[in-house]
Amino acid sequence: MKNSILTSITAYFLFSFSVNAQKVFTTDVDNFWTAYDKITQTKDSVLQYKYLNDDYLSKGTEGLKLIREARNYTDKDYINAINSYPKFWNSVRKNTLKSKNLSKDLNKGIKKLRLIYPELKPANIYFTIGALRTNGTIKNGRVLIGSELALADKNTVTEEFPENQRNARRLYFDSEPINDLILLNVHEYVHTQQKLPANNLLSNVIYEGIAEFVSTKAMNVPSVAPAIAYGKKNNEKVRARFEQEMFTLNNLNKWLWGDSPNEFGIRDLGYYIGYQMAENYYNQANNKQNAIKELIELDYANEAVIEDYVTKSNYFSKTLEELQTDYESKRPTVLGIKQFNNYSKNVDPKTKEITINFSEPLNGFNTGIDYGELGETAFPKSDFKKRYWSNDNKSWTIPVELEPNKKYQFMITSNFRNTTNYPLKNYLIEFETSK
Repeated sequence: MKNSILTSITAYFLFSFSVNAQKVFTTDVDNFWTAYDKITQTKDSVLQYKYLNDDYLSKGTEGLKLIREARNYTDKDYINAINSYPKFWNSVRKNTLKSKNLSKDLNKGIKKLRLIYPELKPANIYFTIGALRTNGTIKNGRVLIGSELALADKNTVTEEFPENQRNARRLYFDSEPINDLILLNVHEYVHTQQKLPANNLLSNVIYEGIAEFVSTKAMNVPSVAPAIAYGKKNNEKVRARFEQEMFTLNNLNKWLWGDSPNEFGIRDLGYYIGYQMAENYYNQANNKQNAIKELIELDYANEAVIEDYVTKSNYFSKTLEELQTDYESKRPTVLGIKQFNNYSKNVDPKTKEITINFSEPLNGFNTGIDYGELGETAFPKSDFKKRYWSNDNKSWTIPVELEPNKKYQFMITSNFRNTTNYPLKNYLIEFETSK
């Protein structure tokens, strides 16, 4: 009995030590500003890149390396951002330097998260400076903060940004993100405990929404994300649009992590969809703490688990199967090729155009063509500038230069859209020319 008690006490202290073992790193912020001051004092691009690497990138923490990988930050991205937005950088500098004083506050947030999820594992936290593509993310179990966005406030200057980004950034900065840094950190910390989502829009929306919901429960505060407030007020129209687009792979940046335009004028509305699903799931659960555990530990690789979660969340207007059937029924298709039948084996090599006919008028803007399994060598030579739509947008023509006795193959992809934004069903074109 005595040994059992000692073992339990030892295990408790080991656990207490491990869950409090996360550390906060801020040296990347200071290093960035050292490099920044040198970069902005010269117009010599060679020197600018040298200062960036010598004073910032080469001295970077593990966190800086990881956030660059996570957001594909190149040296050029940094130099372009520094040179393009001097007013922005000057306005946010003072706030970013506060990062070294925030460690205690961040750890208070982690302790609150542990109260509702006792299984919490430690994860180091890194304050970095990025090139304006994330306020926070995770990679390899580390929390990575993009301080130039996460520590901004209403005084942060946005006038230099491109017009298509300016309003979204103004709205975000006016929400005073620096005041909600702990909530952001808890959100990202939840991600370090989650399994990775599958490569589709729905999984990523669920993944982000759970992290946002759990972080608000831990901190006992409402979400400060503009997308959540907007979604709550406009649920039906946001849900209807998401149901239309949720099965389309290339819509990710419209709903998450991007400035892609949408009809609502609010970015990242996928966070709202996932948040509302998590909130519904939590509210219907009898055991709330167990519900938090289930949310955090959701297995995105298990389709049956995800379908059960979606059913219990009771958010969508129909079942996933019914929504998928509706979606497929509304997608346009390729009817065929004007000049010859697909899979023909004796196409005249003197053919100068290939016209693809569609089942309905498309939007006349989105197009998509890609290699088939045979690769680049089977792709016909074509002048991209001379491709054109018919007047009714029911066909699309590409000029070609064909060789005799050769097999050709290429894909007409789902990037084509109809007038209500449903993507075309992929269509493989394959043929052989005669001798």
